[in-house]
Amino acid sequence: MRLRDAGHVVALAGGVGGAKLADGLAQVLGERLTVVVNTGDDFEHLGFHISPDLDTVIYTLAGIANPATGWGVADETWNFMDQIARFGGPTWFKLGDRDLATHALRSERLWAGDTLSAITDALCQALGISARIVPMSDDPVRTVVYSGSERLAFQDYFVRLQAQVPVTALSFDGAASASPSPEFARLMGGGRADAIIICPSNPYLSVDPILSVPGVRAWIENAGVPVVSVSPIVGGAAIKGPAAKIMAELGLEVSSLTVAKHYAAFVTGLMIDVADAALVAPIEETGVRTRVRPTIMRDARDRRQVAEDCLSFADSLRRL
Repeated sequence: MRLRDAGHVVALAGGVGGAKLADGLAQVLGERLTVVVNTGDDFEHLGFHISPDLDTVIYTLAGIANPATGWGVADETWNFMDQIARFGGPTWFKLGDRDLATHALRSERLWAGDTLSAITDALCQALGISARIVPMSDDPVRTVVYSGSERLAFQDYFVRLQAQVPVTALSFDGAASASPSPEFARLMGGGRADAIIICPSNPYLSVDPILSVPGVRAWIENAGVPVVSVSPIVGGAAIKGPAAKIMAELGLEVSSLTVAKHYAAFVTGLMIDVADAALVAPIEETGVRTRVRPTIMRDARDRRQVAEDCLSFADSLRRL
């Protein structure tokens, strides 16, 4: 049985890079894919509950993401933000008019007592997404960035300050008391997962929050299925976002080898770009199998090809 033809895959994702591979996997697997999305970036702004990573994954799989940015909605208008600016309100976090509908409906339903999982499922159904997209938890978990003695909410660091301040540590408030979302918990409790894919998301800002939810890391370590990650680092640089900057600030080498070491306790295989082929031997010394393929995803065809390569790699690891 090949994974592309049968079997269920669980992908962990956050941000633009993660959404791209999730889209490629959805092209191949359809409803046989569950994407577990980071919610450590969630926050409240202008009275709305904002779930940036969930929205990026939803919009990408629905085919309506802004192609220029990878986040937000295509063909967006900005009348709401123009009026906010006119009233002297905060404009550092941009909410487009179409995007705002998502936040308004999500917030209204949360206030009425619905869960983030139920709301996410309804949004996906409305947008015709066949894959299952679920938050890592329905409980609040918030990524906190430390810059020396300064403690910053994630969106203050990432958007308001444009990730310009140095990072000295990270924490995930609320994680210790959080539970996996119901669908995630079902999969962890014996639901079908024939492979786990860790998308090329920022290991520290997008994947670690998911792993911080109690039980998740242990489940991955003991799942008994191939766990394949795609490195977000290519040629000593991040494709998008501050992953490389954070690695350097934490005193780590900016390379796929560092990614392999970060995941070595539970990842079976790491897929790296052809630009990093020289790292195969040192990565495999960590105990992580390695496959070299083009991993930069510029369009839908690239996304599907990287997804196919991930599934093929996982198939080969199942036979070992």
